[in-house]
Amino acid sequence: MSGSAIYPSLKDKIIYITGGASGIGASTVRAFDRQGAVVGILDIDSTSANQLVTDLAGPHQFVQCDLSNIDELTSAIFKLERKIGKAQVLVNNAASDDRHDWREIDANYWNERMDINLRHMFFAIQQIAPWMIDEKCGSIVNVGSNSWWECGAGFPAYATAKSAVHGLTRTMARELGAYNIRVNTVVPGWIMTKRQKDLWVTSEALQKQLERQCIPIPIEPECVANMVTFLSSEDAKMCTAGNFMVEGGSI
Repeated sequence: MSGSAIYPSLKDKIIYITGGASGIGASTVRAFDRQGAVVGILDIDSTSANQLVTDLAGPHQFVQCDLSNIDELTSAIFKLERKIGKAQVLVNNAASDDRHDWREIDANYWNERMDINLRHMFFAIQQIAPWMIDEKCGSIVNVGSNSWWECGAGFPAYATAKSAVHGLTRTMARELGAYNIRVNTVVPGWIMTKRQKDLWVTSEALQKQLERQCIPIPIEPECVANMVTFLSSEDAKMCTAGNFMVEGGSI
């Protein structure tokens, strides 16, 4: 994205990002690439991830895993460690906002939504934070959602999981702050990713969304990526336990 800030503290930093193959995640990978960082991608989508790594032509690496399977996640993290080294920044981005009717979901579907949208975040932190503790520094960025702030309908399990991200951020900020590790939540609004455009963006729905935003401009994934890179840099060295909104002032 032209005009984006460059943070010298991110050059050569090792970044792990979940769900980095597409959407906000892929934009964030590209943003870190522009910073001169080394990115490890954890995602189930091997086609998109491998293409992204090829396009960037940097030292970045991809390891495929199903993030809802904690054993796979743990194994993938250690594979990335062998490929590029220990993470200095963790971006917990992976999520799925599939629509569902509260009348129809069962316990298995509910648990699946928690696994996909929340549980992997904690276990990624559990695996990676000890490396940061050893170095007495690090940044963890959890990607939340403005959907529950807006009382969004059509995905109650997703909204519940995303609201819990804020609790995870704040408690882990307290747990890890003594080691100079920062933990923050980036809160996107309705971001115009390809998935959103393909599945849910209509002219009417977009117009209603823009009427809710103080800045009535569609929000591109790069806007979220820029916030993530800022929070990952030393320019944000005293920012922790916070919610950093990227939603155009949506109400």
